[in-house]
Amino acid sequence: MPARSPKKSELRNRAGHRRTGRPRAATAAARIYAELRAELVSLQRKPGDPILETEIARSYGVSRTPVREAILRLSDEGLVEIFPQSGIFVSRIPLAALPEAIIVRRSLEETMTRMATECASSSQILGLHAILERQREAGTAGDREAFHQADEAFHAAIADVAGHPGIWKLILQVKVHVDRFRRLTLPQRGRMAEVIAEHEAIMTAIEARDATSAGAAMVTHLERLLADISATQHNNPEFFDQRSEPT
Repeated sequence: MPARSPKKSELRNRAGHRRTGRPRAATAAARIYAELRAELVSLQRKPGDPILETEIARSYGVSRTPVREAILRLSDEGLVEIFPQSGIFVSRIPLAALPEAIIVRRSLEETMTRMATECASSSQILGLHAILERQREAGTAGDREAFHQADEAFHAAIADVAGHPGIWKLILQVKVHVDRFRRLTLPQRGRMAEVIAEHEAIMTAIEARDATSAGAAMVTHLERLLADISATQHNNPEFFDQRSEPT
């Protein structure tokens, strides 16, 4: 049994103690947060794994204070859970929250894709092609991490072309658990090839300046995630929180 972990309120009180004049601690907390978040979203740290403050503090050469600050931010995002008598653990993917997050993302990205199609310059279209080519290369090499990063870059670039990068930042917040779920779909046979084909359909419509078709292609692409939920959960039940209501 892991050592007793403090309650979230205790963590906040300790993390806030002597905060003034501690830019180095704040910088350390931001770095730890960013790197831990990347590990959680990429499933390097798997759902159910313990998070040990002392080990993290030792690895970064810092006190536990910036670690606590980082963990509190991750807890607010639902990526870790704090149990006062048991410890801190990587949260399981909330199954009930996935459809709603995918629907929100689908709606926002359909709109952005339509807008991008109407205003994309030739150089921006070439940039999208370059990202897609990187993704093809990653797929051929079987490099899932590079494939995922190129996937993210493709969608972010469309938002940038549309002139609304702020909407992409909002989508990043909405889809944090969807990204964890998506990582579990990539090992499926033929899945990476299907993603590339879906991206190619979006690109074809953007190049043709067909906003309606581009938006529809994006909807088709993202709705595939809804169809994948059941099988992915069945194949990886230990990674999911199957309670009916998201926490």
